[in-house]
Amino acid sequence: MTDPELLELAAGLARRAAAAIEAVKRAGFAVERKTDESPVTEADRIAEALIVEALREATPGWPVVAEEEVAAGIETAAARRFWLVDPLDGTRDFARGRSEYAVCIGLVEQGRAILGAIALPATGEVFGGLLGAGAWKEDAAPRRPIRVRAVPAAGLTVLASRTYADDPRMAPFLAGRPIAERRAVSSALKFCRVAEGVADLYPRFGGTMEWDTAAGQAIVEAAGGAVTTVAGAPLRYGKPGWRNPDFVCHGGAGS
Repeated sequence: MTDPELLELAAGLARRAAAAIEAVKRAGFAVERKTDESPVTEADRIAEALIVEALREATPGWPVVAEEEVAAGIETAAARRFWLVDPLDGTRDFARGRSEYAVCIGLVEQGRAILGAIALPATGEVFGGLLGAGAWKEDAAPRRPIRVRAVPAAGLTVLASRTYADDPRMAPFLAGRPIAERRAVSSALKFCRVAEGVADLYPRFGGTMEWDTAAGQAIVEAAGGAVTTVAGAPLRYGKPGWRNPDFVCHGGAGS
């Protein structure tokens, strides 16, 4: 399969997983706790099984690293190309009846996130991006290209995770930057809003895994932005334990 075909595969699976998640929500569900005390639901498991099975069938020999499999102790090694899957990013929000949760499917090549698809089940939005080919969004309206924006004259719109919005490292990082607005937003939705030019900056201090960021990074960078460590180095994949360092998602020039 070509890379554009792989993106269509990922986007189609993200849509299917989103529909499965919404079906679980309508039927009702229980919330369980993993060994690290993070929540998991039937929706996480159903969506992951759907995605993982299809990716392994379509791209045999490519590792698929998926959140719930890793949590269950299933070991998968990185390779030249491998998939990173978060079947339900924002399980806490899903369990609390909020709308900011996402399905994330990213493809990594030689440590770099090269394509990604993110579906937002509650809103019907789907985002996709392929490095060198651009990024797009579709919802009730037809698919259209998206691009990060230049920083508005009024200043930056900064996004932060609800859980980490008050992190003490945030204020020193933002000091001296022209800030117009700060918003608390959950899940990979933050990457999508930067990629489509609704927001400008998403700093994240602590608490993410590679499957949380690969799809979003690919979409943002395909849209003209960048995702780097706080020191400015590219955010890379295939690290031991799949843990990310602190990072910053930048939109257009000046962010």
